[in-house]
Amino acid sequence: MVKWNVGPGALSALLVLTLVGCGSTKLDTPAPVETRTPGDAGAGANAGNAGKPAAESNVASVDLGANASPPAGLGRTVYFDFDSYVIKDEYRPVVEGYAKFLAANKAKRMMIEGHTDERGSREYNLALGQKRAEAVQKAMALVGAGEGQLEAVSFGEERAVDAGHDEAAWAKNRRAELKDR
Repeated sequence: MVKWNVGPGALSALLVLTLVGCGSTKLDTPAPVETRTPGDAGAGANAGNAGKPAAESNVASVDLGANASPPAGLGRTVYFDFDSYVIKDEYRPVVEGYAKFLAANKAKRMMIEGHTDERGSREYNLALGQKRAEAVQKAMALVGAGEGQLEAVSFGEERAVDAGHDEAAWAKNRRAELKDR
């Protein structure tokens, strides 16, 4: 039998470190996800309009032939609100455009990099960056990109695009970037 001689100070320090590490990372709340399939007449805003044609989306359709280049003019960045990984409506064209591009070009691959601002612990920011990257990945898969074409990674606060310490800088750093692989 091994007997450990641990002083009360060391035991207290170990307990504090354990509690701090466990309490700093919490992202248990799942992201709100809306799933729709073509012909879902009873979903969302069309619930009372069964049999009527669905309203047209305000997102422009993208016609991508084989070996087409990525959508021009969309940008490759999706920005998020503070402490959130919900994709804003204004970035849906970016997600849908690249998802359709990948669906038409099965050999292409993309990496989705999740980033955060400097606020929060390192562990929390890595987890939040991963949730942001995975939210974009799931949205692209719903539009038609193959899951094998996408990889979600988190850099947390490590790769800031703006080193400032104000809301304008933080807003630029809360993002997911779409990169070719």
